[in-house]
Amino acid sequence: MRRHLLALSLVATLAGCSSSHQETAAPAGEAKPAPASTAAAEPPAASTDAELARTRMADYASVKLTADLSAFDAQQKQMIAVLIQAADVTNSLYWQQAWGDKAALMQRIPDEDTRRFAEINYGPWDRLDNDKPFVAGIGARPSGVQFYPADMSKDEFEKADLKDKASLYTVLRRDAQGKLVTVPFHEAYKADLEKAAGLLRDAANLSADKDFARYLKLRADALLSDDYRPSDFAWMAMKNNPVDIVIGPIETYEDQLFGYKASYESYVLVKDQAWSAKLARFVKYLPELQRELPVDAKYKAEKPGSDADLNAYFAVYYAGDANVGAKTIAINLPNDEEVQLKKGTRRLQLENVMQAKFDKIMLPIAKELIADDQQSHLTFDAFFENTMFHEVAHGLGIKQTLTGKGMVRGALKDQASSFEEGKADILGLYMVSKLAEKGELDKAKLMDNYVTFLAGILRSVRFGASDAHAKANMVRFNFFKQQGAFSRDATTGRYRVDFDKMTAAMNALSAKLLTVQGDGDYAAAKQLTDSMGNVDTELAGDLKRLQSAKIPVDITFEQGLDSLGLANP
Repeated sequence: MRRHLLALSLVATLAGCSSSHQETAAPAGEAKPAPASTAAAEPPAASTDAELARTRMADYASVKLTADLSAFDAQQKQMIAVLIQAADVTNSLYWQQAWGDKAALMQRIPDEDTRRFAEINYGPWDRLDNDKPFVAGIGARPSGVQFYPADMSKDEFEKADLKDKASLYTVLRRDAQGKLVTVPFHEAYKADLEKAAGLLRDAANLSADKDFARYLKLRADALLSDDYRPSDFAWMAMKNNPVDIVIGPIETYEDQLFGYKASYESYVLVKDQAWSAKLARFVKYLPELQRELPVDAKYKAEKPGSDADLNAYFAVYYAGDANVGAKTIAINLPNDEEVQLKKGTRRLQLENVMQAKFDKIMLPIAKELIADDQQSHLTFDAFFENTMFHEVAHGLGIKQTLTGKGMVRGALKDQASSFEEGKADILGLYMVSKLAEKGELDKAKLMDNYVTFLAGILRSVRFGASDAHAKANMVRFNFFKQQGAFSRDATTGRYRVDFDKMTAAMNALSAKLLTVQGDGDYAAAKQLTDSMGNVDTELAGDLKRLQSAKIPVDITFEQGLDSLGLANP
């Protein structure tokens, strides 16, 4: 997040024309589609505001990504290095999706500080400040970025007779006659995908773990075909390898027009074997927790997959969509609902990144905004648990609407991501409460989870209007406020949790979100976000106090082969 704190509305629609010059390959037998947008005949004057870029970069705390690799032999270390090279390719892919021609943008920026800030943001829009442009002559960020033609209306899209127009893995372009056509990702980004696939196959040849090697080969195939389901099943079956990579077009946050298109990202991870063993016992409770959800029975009739697992990792490399704006501290994948229903999901806790955010951001926020006598309840263990069960909660609830509208993701369109994040947040806290009742967590420390949860909301709402987590947090903040789950001292400007009222509010909001998802009710989802997704004047003032205290909004990474002490293969 960034620097000049968010606009008062976290649901403002972003519009404007793209400045990208990227072109795509034409499908076989068709005229070459036009790029998503074209550049102006005369480029506008370049930015020279390096001081502004330096100020905004101060909102990021720098964190070195590293891990103890002493237990790995030379071949395993070489494999990790190759995986990092494969992950790095997704930086290029994501640039193409989010902006277009990176080199052309950098040529327009005369100073190194602004170029560095553009690198962090994968373009000229400040991801932590509601996507405000920071390069002169650049307009507002297009809602559909490079996934759709800049001049395409929603109505034109809806009327277009293109069977794969809503696919996660196609871009829309115009043909020589100006008609909309779809181009599969594997054709639009062919050169980079071939490079990444080749590196994954090289890493597979270095792997001593047959299941991991199989996954890498299937993932390489998927990059070149856009058929990710076989590799998702292979990833679910891979239980024991101490190294992992998440790579591909995964989340749909970047598509703010419809929420249909997936963006490329990567994580390279090293498993914490000791912590993972401690976490494994929680998975057995998933079916029981699903049955006990505080919602009508029909909204919890689905059974979560039985092969889900829960593990802790040290992240050693982030790339693409994973590396822009607010950095993920836990992963819950695959997103494919069919895989989830059959096999569940894997939940990966990125403990080194989580610890960095807690130390550099959460604790300083609590010192500013949480009541003095409740600050002792802010603990890393509670932060870890809340985050962990957020990811577990993605597997609960309902994936297929009960109203014949298909999968929830498709039915809720651009509201799907924020609603899913909101559901996971609130059900994560619900699960902590239920597991404490069952004796699996310390009930005496449950207040720690509640206070840390509130501090977590105050952390996440700083992420800006373009972030699905921030939208979800604002809805929750305002719902909790209405229900009296917390109070604010007018004299000190500090917040205090009311345990009983927060418990009631947690159950009520859980039921509301699960019902909207199960009904596939887009109108209700949008109404809730529009009515409760706003930052009021009081909260905006409190957030400005965090800015004045120079508390970072998020983190950026020092990462790569040098950080790990690895040689370039």
